[in-house]
Amino acid sequence: MALTLLFLLNVGLLCSGAASPPNFVLLFADDLGFGDLGCYGHPTSLTPNLDRLAAGGLRFTDFYCTSPVCSPSRASLLTGRYQTRSGIYPGVLYPGSIGGLPLNETTIAEVLKPQGYATAAMGKWHLGFGANGMFLPTNQGFDQYLGIPYSHDMGPCWNLTCFPPDVKCFGLCDVGTVAVPLMYNKVIKEQPVNFLTLEKAYSDFATDFITTSAQKKQPFFLYYPSHHTHYPQYAGAAAAGKSLRGPYGDALLEFDNTIGNLLTTLEKTGVINNTLIFFTSDNGPELMRMSRGGIAGPLKCGKGTTYEGGMREPAIAYWPGVIRRGVTHEIASTLDILPTIANLAGAKLPEVMLDGADMTDILLNQGKSKKETMMFYPTDPSEMYSMFALRLGKYKAHFYTRGATHSGTTPDKDCPVFAVLKAHDPPLLFDLETDPSENYPISATQRPDLQELLKQIQKVKEQFEATMVFGESQISKGTDVNLEPCCNPQCSPKPSCCHC
Repeated sequence: MALTLLFLLNVGLLCSGAASPPNFVLLFADDLGFGDLGCYGHPTSLTPNLDRLAAGGLRFTDFYCTSPVCSPSRASLLTGRYQTRSGIYPGVLYPGSIGGLPLNETTIAEVLKPQGYATAAMGKWHLGFGANGMFLPTNQGFDQYLGIPYSHDMGPCWNLTCFPPDVKCFGLCDVGTVAVPLMYNKVIKEQPVNFLTLEKAYSDFATDFITTSAQKKQPFFLYYPSHHTHYPQYAGAAAAGKSLRGPYGDALLEFDNTIGNLLTTLEKTGVINNTLIFFTSDNGPELMRMSRGGIAGPLKCGKGTTYEGGMREPAIAYWPGVIRRGVTHEIASTLDILPTIANLAGAKLPEVMLDGADMTDILLNQGKSKKETMMFYPTDPSEMYSMFALRLGKYKAHFYTRGATHSGTTPDKDCPVFAVLKAHDPPLLFDLETDPSENYPISATQRPDLQELLKQIQKVKEQFEATMVFGESQISKGTDVNLEPCCNPQCSPKPSCCHC
């Protein structure tokens, strides 16, 4: 209670211009499973800085992303809207994709800019490149951007053997594929990017941004969607071979080291006590990669599926002196981050249909969530099938189930791509409090008391679907090789000449 009163006093001072607005650091891991962090129970993960955030902050047990693959999940995070509204479906964007996150969508950065915030993004964007870089972060509210505009496996040979000091890739899979670029704002700095030095570049960029903002006494928003721990993993000299989990663990350690550098910078500049740090992941682990794909802990399946393992994520909120350390079992999601940041910054919400809810009471009081529902869309949502599953309170109803290539190799027959689309009427029902692994469906015929619950679930589903207007699919616009980023656009022959 005392912390809440202190925060409310600060808000009052802020409104009168006597206190500084809070800063925000948003950390977004890639393909990280619910069971991959030490603070979530992994016995050998080396993540001391994330563990520090969890020990001193609020750890979520029931936090969700909105899609089990990258691009749509990122769109929802930044806009507070399901990807079906913005059109980031089906699947993900590619280097030559014609579409991208529509410029009329409002991102967290664009919400904060009118409040005088400095904004920066570094890392994996994956929301489009487009003609002349029209979909890059600097056109979406960010003052600065350093990073790779799409997934780092979208280079020659999928970058499976392109990480130095490995053998350089060669052969037919090189043909027709542009090398992965490192961009600063809209300018290509390296092509191909040097993955051994990439994380240091990010750390230096973040240090400069935070330090400059602190010196100017300007509030800031830093968004870091990391490439770690997406397959194929990489790590520089400071982390390679240093973990007990092989390449996956090394990549996770390198990500954690950067988080440690961020914390050090926040402390040195004296702004850490006025900064909310929020960490989560875009989707579940890519189980088809086995030990190099991450794990979902006790949850069912992983990336590509709408089971819990594909969409329930680790999440941590850290704000010294404001957020009490503890654990919350309230339902929350990436959709809630935009309205929460807007409230804390005193910013106006976008005048569009938002799907997120303000989490301030959860963060400051460990209070109740403003919502008790979560919708689960597949990688290829459509108006014909709509959502695949819905969570209401502790119950989850699956209207459709399907496996995915990303979740292959597991012994669970429901996870691989061979588990074809199956409709369930009545829906497949699970109690996630007693059965988070979704192993034991509840029979409504044996539990007459659940009939009313099923009616309520159906009502919530119908009410939500009545509000859902599918945006034009940006990914279905296709690709154009001429749009792929090239540091020497007039060179020939492409794409092999795109090196600098």
